[in-house]
Amino acid sequence: MGPPKTRNRWLFLIPIQLVSFAVIAIMGQTTQNINILFVNEVDNNLANVAVEVALNYVKKNPQLGLSVDMMYVEGNRTDSKDLLQALCSKYGQSLSDNRPPHLLLDTTLTGVSSETVKSFSLALGIPTVSASFGQEGDLRQWRDLTPTKRGYLLQVMPPADMIPQVIRSIIIYMNITNAAILYDNTFVMDHKYKALLQNIPTRHVITSIADDRDRASQIEKLRNLDINNFFVLGSLASIKQVLESAKNEYFERNFAWHVITQEQKDLTCNVENATIMFLRPMSDSSSKDRLGSIRTTYNLKQEPQITGFFYFDLTLRALIAIKNILQSGSWPSNMKYITCEDYDGTNTPNHTIDLKTAFIEVTEPTTFGPFEIPKGGKIPFNGNTYMKFDMDINAVSIRGGASVNTRSLGTWEANLYAPINVANEAEIKNLTADVVYRVYTVVQAPFIMRDPAAPKGFKGYCIDLLNKIAEIVEFDYEIREVEDGKFGNMNENGEWNGIVRKLIDKQADIGLGSMSVMAERETVIDFTVPYYDLVGISIMMQLPSTPSSLFKFLTVLETNVWLCILAAYFFTSFLMWIFDRYSPYSYQNNREKYKNDDEKREFNIKECLWFCMTSLTPQGGGEAPKNLSGRLVAATWWLFGFIIIASYTANLAAFLTVSRLDTPVESLDDLSKQYKILYAPLNGSSAMTYFQRMADIEAKFYEIWKEMSLNDSLTAVERSKLAVWDYPVSDKYTKMWQAMLEAGLPNSLEEAVQRIRNSTSASGFAFLGDATDIRYQVLTNCDLQMVGEEFSRKPYAIAVQQGSPLKDQFNNAILMLLNRRELEKLKEQWWKNDDVQNKCEKPDDQSDGISIQNIGGVFIVIFVGIGMACITLLFEFWYYKYRNNAKVIDVVESSEQQQQQHGGPIVKNIRPAGKIIKQDSLKDTTKGQNYQTLRTRTLMPNLSKFQPRF
Repeated sequence: MGPPKTRNRWLFLIPIQLVSFAVIAIMGQTTQNINILFVNEVDNNLANVAVEVALNYVKKNPQLGLSVDMMYVEGNRTDSKDLLQALCSKYGQSLSDNRPPHLLLDTTLTGVSSETVKSFSLALGIPTVSASFGQEGDLRQWRDLTPTKRGYLLQVMPPADMIPQVIRSIIIYMNITNAAILYDNTFVMDHKYKALLQNIPTRHVITSIADDRDRASQIEKLRNLDINNFFVLGSLASIKQVLESAKNEYFERNFAWHVITQEQKDLTCNVENATIMFLRPMSDSSSKDRLGSIRTTYNLKQEPQITGFFYFDLTLRALIAIKNILQSGSWPSNMKYITCEDYDGTNTPNHTIDLKTAFIEVTEPTTFGPFEIPKGGKIPFNGNTYMKFDMDINAVSIRGGASVNTRSLGTWEANLYAPINVANEAEIKNLTADVVYRVYTVVQAPFIMRDPAAPKGFKGYCIDLLNKIAEIVEFDYEIREVEDGKFGNMNENGEWNGIVRKLIDKQADIGLGSMSVMAERETVIDFTVPYYDLVGISIMMQLPSTPSSLFKFLTVLETNVWLCILAAYFFTSFLMWIFDRYSPYSYQNNREKYKNDDEKREFNIKECLWFCMTSLTPQGGGEAPKNLSGRLVAATWWLFGFIIIASYTANLAAFLTVSRLDTPVESLDDLSKQYKILYAPLNGSSAMTYFQRMADIEAKFYEIWKEMSLNDSLTAVERSKLAVWDYPVSDKYTKMWQAMLEAGLPNSLEEAVQRIRNSTSASGFAFLGDATDIRYQVLTNCDLQMVGEEFSRKPYAIAVQQGSPLKDQFNNAILMLLNRRELEKLKEQWWKNDDVQNKCEKPDDQSDGISIQNIGGVFIVIFVGIGMACITLLFEFWYYKYRNNAKVIDVVESSEQQQQQHGGPIVKNIRPAGKIIKQDSLKDTTKGQNYQTLRTRTLMPNLSKFQPRF
């Protein structure tokens, strides 16, 4: 019984066989009759056609001396029971008809159908030639054959089993680190999941091509697994569907497509812009004439041709091998056969048929390519025998859905481990997918900052670090900002967000930024070695602005005090003038008594004001009054001045010091103990996680202590040991976390900075965050300050997918940069020499002196005093010259007494003011003496003023 589509053809061949026998008999040649049991798989129609053509070829070539009687069995790949029943039935019928099969021709591909056929042939000892997929270790039923059974149980791998090996050669040559291998039903890859890329460090996925509805999402999922090298095994129709299902962005420089087919037609697909590596088989040049003859004469034109001709050559070679054994007399004369019912698991016939040698010695030329058969006995026949052929490697450029250029890159000779033969090395390197990693980040200065002018659109410390790592590891990257702006936190359901979520879902290769290493994150992702060690949480607040005033020294004393001092000054000056005027012991009332003193000071109102003013200065007031009452007033004023000056000096120093010490919060404890200033960390940050967990830990400790205290099983003594007046468990973080929730967590650092700037003296705001972020904000903003010491310190590191090979590569690169002190240079660049650093005025420190802003008023006093002195000078000059009609008189040193003594008149020379009359001498004629003229310039508005006072 033949296959469904060819059964009538087998019946039709019976008369032809009789005619052939007659022709052979007439020609005097011996025809060998061979019975074969042909077992095929459902949907493997190409094997049916090829075997039919092989039998037709035998019939049309009598010189082969073959007459074939074939029985046909077809089975399902997933149904072993029905197939086994059909085999046993057909085999039992052949034994009943005394026509036992000389050969079992097996073209099942894989699965339970192939295993059933091999178990059947092994158990009943039937010589078998199989075209199943798999190497020796993959044929489980034939895995441990005895040398005798290896002689007649043969397997030859089909071309579709050899072609996937070119993927291994391409990956090795191009050093590909990741690959997605898609295949259709023309290939069988079940047995290659482990063996294909064994001992090659390439992360790969092998999967069948999805249907039309899911094909695009399948490619998307593979891309999300960080795969950018795609291999497609299948018919040209399947390859076309896969390429057209991929997004246009998947044909950019960071992707590589390799399509491999058994067909020999050209590649076509509706892709906008792509360059694809295209591999297809080539027939042996020495067999082209025979191949063309078989195609045209016997109409074997079905695709893929390589598979059809393989089945044709395999069938013909197996038949000739059996014929040679029969004609040589090597076939056992007492061949023993048993049925399926007779088999008990131990009574397999022990046949000594050397089918392998006969198969090797066949000289019939092949059609597509010769069979590669291991030489010697060291390499097993099964799993190492195949048809030799070459694969043509081309680069196909597709533009606008049409193939515009095809360039030859080389060839590959079918072999389990053969390398590719490259003809154009430069061109094939252009088809290599650039190593482009997907980087997700969170913008946070100075680690990551947006910069449209930058090559990647970002700049910062981490960008410079990643660029230096890329120079060492040799890769490129594309960077994006994570949508929710979070590094990654786990919710109550164990679900993650932010960068961690991207890494878990394989949508990101690298998580970059000021990302803290946390224990819970390390359970789902991996971290490199730290690139920034031990960064703690710190406090950022608004820098208090100390009000400055040029006349701040005047604010030391209140206004009423200054007024009282001024009143005391005038009152004391007035008393001194009164006491000096009316005291009989004062200078002005005892001129004769004090005429020999060196200092003669008359304390009029002007002198009293001057004395009281200068008494407050280190210069002193000068000569004190002569009278005792005046001196008592002066001494009282001195004591008063000493006390006032001492008090002013002490209060001035204290006042300036206190104004510089006005810092309400200096540590986390200070922040937790007050309620005036609100505070909160960034929402979703590691600082938020720290305070939240510390509060949770305190709550758990409280529950533990409460359970201990209320435990009824405790004795009175044990309970008394737990009795304390004070609360034994701190609730510091519980209160702080509650205050943070009430204050509201800012969603971004910009929002936190704005809230700080909007702070007032009545309600301030303090931000708790990573010290590096705060330090940079203080560096670039003159109105912010960093308060207190860091706490909860932890390192920053680069995040990668769990199990990613990037971890070790980045670790080595970071350590190299650390040894070269590159990381220190980056810190220096971004935290000390940054272009955006503001030149802030240095705030007053406790160790600094008084600033000019607070003491500059004294210089203004000097300038005002000098200005007033200049104005007074001008006034004096004006008053002297224009307001008084003063006259200058030269008075001869004479008195009325001298006049009376000498008997001469008084000589007076009166001139207008400003004019001087010089008189050298006057001569007293009476006594003959010369008197020197006394030259005196005196303002004389009224001569009566020269009258002496008694």
